[in-house]
Amino acid sequence: MAAAGGQPQGICYDAIVIGAGIQGSFAAYHLAERGKDTLLLEQFLLPHSRGSSHGQSRIIRSAYSQEHYARMMPESYRLWQQLEARAGTRLYRRTGLLVLGAEGEPQFERWRCTAARSPHPDRDPDAGETLDAAALARRFPGLRPRGGEAALWDGAGGVLHADRALRAVQDLFRRSGGALRDGEKVLAVEPGSPLAVSTSAGLYRARRLVVAAGAWSSQLLAPLGLRLPLQPLRVPVCYWKEKVPGSYSLERPFPCFMAVGLPQAPHGIYGLPACEYPGLVKVCYHHGSPADPDQRDRPAPGACRSDVALLRRFVGSYLPGLEPEPALLETCLYTNTPDGDFILDRHPKHSNIVIGAGFSGHGFKLAPVVGKLLCELSLGEEPSYSTAPFSISRFPGALRAAL
Repeated sequence: MAAAGGQPQGICYDAIVIGAGIQGSFAAYHLAERGKDTLLLEQFLLPHSRGSSHGQSRIIRSAYSQEHYARMMPESYRLWQQLEARAGTRLYRRTGLLVLGAEGEPQFERWRCTAARSPHPDRDPDAGETLDAAALARRFPGLRPRGGEAALWDGAGGVLHADRALRAVQDLFRRSGGALRDGEKVLAVEPGSPLAVSTSAGLYRARRLVVAAGAWSSQLLAPLGLRLPLQPLRVPVCYWKEKVPGSYSLERPFPCFMAVGLPQAPHGIYGLPACEYPGLVKVCYHHGSPADPDQRDRPAPGACRSDVALLRRFVGSYLPGLEPEPALLETCLYTNTPDGDFILDRHPKHSNIVIGAGFSGHGFKLAPVVGKLLCELSLGEEPSYSTAPFSISRFPGALRAAL
């Protein structure tokens, strides 16, 4: 489906963006808003559930253990609000968020220290407050922490309506003059000035390229001499039935939550109030099994089943108002880097190719700022935030392959 605003294939675009997930869509939107003639390419017909941006809900939070993300979140909130206003639809539902951990545990204490230094966009006087197990049980009876555990309160936390947000930014991209072509798989990229992008439907030329292809990024970048340590993971997404309807609902609202540094869940567990399906609460393990993104629908491996078993134990222990057996199981794709940080950088050899990859299951909330950074890098500008934590140079093997 070719969107309005498209141009003949003989035209040289100012920019092409590969991948119409949330990161690529925001990059394309920012480029179009800057007056750049931009083409957004997507290999699947939209909407689809093949990548990492589908589904109805994602957590948004100001709390972060890494300061480079915490510094970005106030602007991310502002840009989400701006998108809401322009699109005329509600994209963010504030519920608050609890970061659950054990008092004195190093990972939990890092979260607490960062929260104490970070600005809170909601100006909530209780933001950064720590609730002990007794206070938690009184305030949120649907959560049953253990002795010695506590939770950090993030009053700005809540739910992003993911599918709605993705549609909104794509619609605004088109309204800004951008062209979106879905059902076109990119077959090859030929570097140069201009560069060429061959797809299953034709050949396009552009002065600059942004690659935001999620789990397919490695396939696209390898022929360009770049071998990034990206690991696609298939992650089980589990929904659990309320014993009493409405007790964990978005309307109540019950807060989103994250469990960090607990010995029974070393990779972390997160949950959102009932949103997608009435009476079903999303509780997931922040972990998955290596996957080929083109084979994600194959039967679940043993590691996936063990992750679900871990969740059963957690739900049975910490969330007494939920049935301890998942009512529904879906899957999502993460694309992880070894350190869990994003890649936002120019190709080390071809400076007019910019890469956004490795969002490691926590990038959706930051997509408005990520898209802005990818736009700035593509235009050769000084980025609004330091991109040092996101550089390709932190992976020496990738650089050697590329140069």
